[in-house]
Formats: sequence, structure tokens, C-alpha cells
Amino acid sequence: MTLKAQLNWTDGMQFIARAGKSPAVVLDSSEGGSGASPMEMVLIGVAGCSAIDVIMILGKKRVQVTGFEVNITGERAEEYPKRYTDIHIEFVLHGKGIKPKAVEQAIQLSETKYCGAMASLNADFKTTYRIVDE
Repeated sequence: MTLKAQLNWTDGMQFIARAGKSPAVVLDSSEGGSGASPMEMVLIGVAGCSAIDVIMILGKKRVQVTGFEVNITGERAEEYPKRYTDIHIEFVLHGKGIKPKAVEQAIQLSETKYCGAMASLNADFKTTYRIVDE
């Protein structure tokens, strides 16, 4: 499977990016501030990839999730290329009667089998979760 994306330079360090037929997004340097930086987009991609996996797996297990958030932080190396060395992902699930074992299994499957974004990075991942019983 081949995925394609294109970036067009607008001004300064700002680019308009589009992957396939998806909506365009703005990328910028952290100084420019008009969009996420490329390294922030990497974190967003990892969070999104894993979030989709977890929600899909929990749906197949018929877990009733009424709210879901992913908080992600990344530590970067001091030296170039300043790659991510450690990434922490916290999943926050809202619902009634959500079983921790189901959540743990969904997260584990995302980490080890399904999330291509996580598999593409040379970083140590730590995942945690919270269940908010409503």
C-alpha cells in the first residue's frame, strides 16, 4: 500500500499539507505558531493511530465507551536529529462498567499488532489508562 502526501510552502516556515483526498492541514515551526510543527504531528499521528485501534477493539468487545481522550507526551533527544526517545500515552475512557482487562487488551493489541505509527518510531513507549465510571 502506498500513501501519498504533498506539502506546499506558503511563507516563512509555513506549509499547507494534504495526504490523499483528506482535508489540508497547516504545518509551521514552533516559532511561527500558525500550525502544528512536524514533530507535534508525529505525536498526533501516534495518538490517533492508537486511539482508532483501541476504540475499534473495544467496540468489537461491546464495551460501552461514552467518552474517550488520549493525552500524549514525548521526550526528545538533545542532539540532532532530536528524535523522540520516550513517549507516554494516557488513555482516558468514560463509561459505565468498563472492565480494566478489556482496556488493557485493547491497548496491548494496538501497541504490539495494529498501530503502524508506533511501530514506525524508534522510541520507548509507556501506556497508562484511567477509567471514569459514569
